[in-house]
Amino acid sequence: MVYDPHSTEARVQQKWRDANLFKTEEKPGVPKYYCLEMFMYPSGRIHMGHVRNYTIGDVVARFHRMRGENVLHPMGFDAFGLPAENAAIKGQAHPKEWTDANIASMKVQLNRLGLMYDWEREVRTCEPGYYRWNQWFFLKMMERGLAYKAKRKVNWCPDCATVLANEQVEDGSCWRCHSQVELKEMEQWFLRIGNYSEELLAGLDGLSEWPPEVVAMQRNWIGRSEGAYVDFAVAGKSEKIRVFTTRIDTIYGATYVVLAPEHPLVEAICEPERKQEVDAFRAAMRSQSTHDRATSKEKKGVCTGAFAVNPFSGEKIPVYIANFVLMDYGTGAIMSVPAHDQRDFEFAKAYGLPIRVVVQPGGLESENMAEASALDGVLQDSGPFTGINNREAMKLMAARAKAEGFGEPAVTFRLKDWGISRQRYWGTPIPVINCEKCGAVPVPENDLPVLLPYDVPFTGKGESPLARVPKFVNAKCPRCGQAARRETDTMDTFVDSSWYFLRYVSPKEDKRPFDPEAARYWAPVDFYIGGIEHATMHLIYFRFFTMVLRDLGLLPFGEPAKRLMCQGMVIKDGAKMSKSLGNIVDPDAMIERYGADAVRLNILFLSPPWDQLDWKEAGAEGAARFLNRVYDLIEEAAPKLVGEAKAPKNGEALLLRRKTHRAIERITAELGQRLKLNTAIAALMELCNAQQAFLSGFKETPEERFALKESLEALVAMLSPFAPHLSDELWEKLGHEGFLALGPWPAFDPEIAREDEVTLAVQVNGKLRGQITMPLGASDEEVLVAAKANPKVQAHLEGKTIVKELVVKDRIVNIVVKER
Repeated sequence: MVYDPHSTEARVQQKWRDANLFKTEEKPGVPKYYCLEMFMYPSGRIHMGHVRNYTIGDVVARFHRMRGENVLHPMGFDAFGLPAENAAIKGQAHPKEWTDANIASMKVQLNRLGLMYDWEREVRTCEPGYYRWNQWFFLKMMERGLAYKAKRKVNWCPDCATVLANEQVEDGSCWRCHSQVELKEMEQWFLRIGNYSEELLAGLDGLSEWPPEVVAMQRNWIGRSEGAYVDFAVAGKSEKIRVFTTRIDTIYGATYVVLAPEHPLVEAICEPERKQEVDAFRAAMRSQSTHDRATSKEKKGVCTGAFAVNPFSGEKIPVYIANFVLMDYGTGAIMSVPAHDQRDFEFAKAYGLPIRVVVQPGGLESENMAEASALDGVLQDSGPFTGINNREAMKLMAARAKAEGFGEPAVTFRLKDWGISRQRYWGTPIPVINCEKCGAVPVPENDLPVLLPYDVPFTGKGESPLARVPKFVNAKCPRCGQAARRETDTMDTFVDSSWYFLRYVSPKEDKRPFDPEAARYWAPVDFYIGGIEHATMHLIYFRFFTMVLRDLGLLPFGEPAKRLMCQGMVIKDGAKMSKSLGNIVDPDAMIERYGADAVRLNILFLSPPWDQLDWKEAGAEGAARFLNRVYDLIEEAAPKLVGEAKAPKNGEALLLRRKTHRAIERITAELGQRLKLNTAIAALMELCNAQQAFLSGFKETPEERFALKESLEALVAMLSPFAPHLSDELWEKLGHEGFLALGPWPAFDPEIAREDEVTLAVQVNGKLRGQITMPLGASDEEVLVAAKANPKVQAHLEGKTIVKELVVKDRIVNIVVKER
């Protein structure tokens, strides 16, 4: 028989639609499972990365539903953003029309893949019914002091003509268009994510099912530093320079102080004879991005002519400005200890500044240092603290600074407040009216949503498009009634994606952002899937928003997702897919050629989900051949399954049962705990091979009929999450009604699955050195790993080179070694 995937997939999908199979409702008392993939930007076409991400989620969702859990598996669209507005600037279409058309096209593609989405719960962030709640959250944050406006130097992308958050600057470039980012002083709206730094950091310890690399990236981005603030007086002036240091123990070794070029004290303390050179240096620094300055190998600076007074020693030390000190980090000023900080050491060498060792680990000499030493040790030349261990001195010195009023112990964080203002049209309007008399006034809740106007001029130049729409801009102050101006900035689109998982639980809710009872039932997310590139943007904002909503009394939990998996990138021919390389793979073309089930199977079989995947079309051909084999197998076997059947107690039928139950055990573990979907597919293929071999010698006894029927039903059921269309078709051929999406998932019997064991002798150079117990038929690789892990054998391998390894199946292991 030749399996026709296209007619089968069309027919099965129609049955799913007719039965409204994927509709989801709360079922009190039934265990729930919330499976969520990061929703997509409606670019117009899905790519193979989408196929991989969403198929992984679909397999997991189907598996849990088959096991009797009430599964929520929704999809929506992160529909605000620059591409839609850029399309309007190019005259292609209004952002709303462009977005809606793209969503319609992408939904057709997603449905072709057979994804188990409840489209009745679809969310589009560009709809007023969604973004009104962005505005409501903003007002609630204003009430609590978590939203505020301030003038700051911000990251400005000249090509996108908008501000970027720190997390959206990658290696000095815009995360979206890769243009060089500039610094620009502007009034912006901020959310106080910094207030949650400690909790965001502490919460990472509880995220045991998140990838360690994501946890490490967040920990580094939050950047907790424990140290002290210290104030250096400026000689002959009233100003004081406050620094933050994690190494107050080295303060007697400070030989100069450095300010960021943009530090507000520079003008006040700069000596007149140095002003021209200082001003020129500051102008040069303004043209460089913070990234370029922070990563520059060359340390550049100029002396201000001012001197700072060390509050511990009374020593006067020169004050510089330099490229490597940034206003956004710490206080924008540092005390420089060249003997104990490599950056300070390099600057001191370049500018002939003193280097003085004050922490002695043993044998350090100030005059002969080739590099800085950050080692612990005993303080020297440090006044009353000389001779004290440096770690103990940190506490004593911070306490003295506090007692004498020139400093205090402190904890700082690298994480800065989230700048959410964007000077673009296609986003959530910030619900604020600016009044000359009353200042920034929140829009009353009963006036929400503040709607985006439709008729807007798109030029891509100058101020925000909203600022050119008088009907939108001109408003009355809600407090005093006088003429005022509406805020024309829109919100960062990461606001939209910070709480969307909660909107899915009650997407039609119009009185609240979501139904608290539904949220308590479904949330938090049990399994979340998305790219690791979101580790320090979306995934931090996602956690922050959840904590804020908890504090608003809307949620009983503070972390949004229990388990996170970051899928690997899909490449082709060893390179990232791109039009310029001509290696783009069109999912529709692959589905047309091989069918959706084969495309799904291939993209999951080529590698573990978290690894990079190099797409091979030959793999899709192989997947299609395997599905044809399964189809042929069921076609041939189904008529032979009719008749008496009873459980076998021995013989080939019992061996098939054993293989079947081992496969059920293995595949259940892969889909439930380990998520190595590729090895689950390999196990299905192995089981299919065993079934074909068994069928070739089938004797149609009751025992063999029982074993084959049980095995084929298990194969089709376990194939269902991967190839749901073919599986439903074959389930019917095996005499069953209904849909496999509803189960049942096959159960395994541990007694039947139990592997027979065998004891193997392990020899080293022909002499018996130990014994190992292994499952009957274990592979050579498994046997060798176990043999070399045996303590008695290890004693005879230490210090020797393995020359040869020999395994006699199920009997003996011989390892030949020689002296190194």
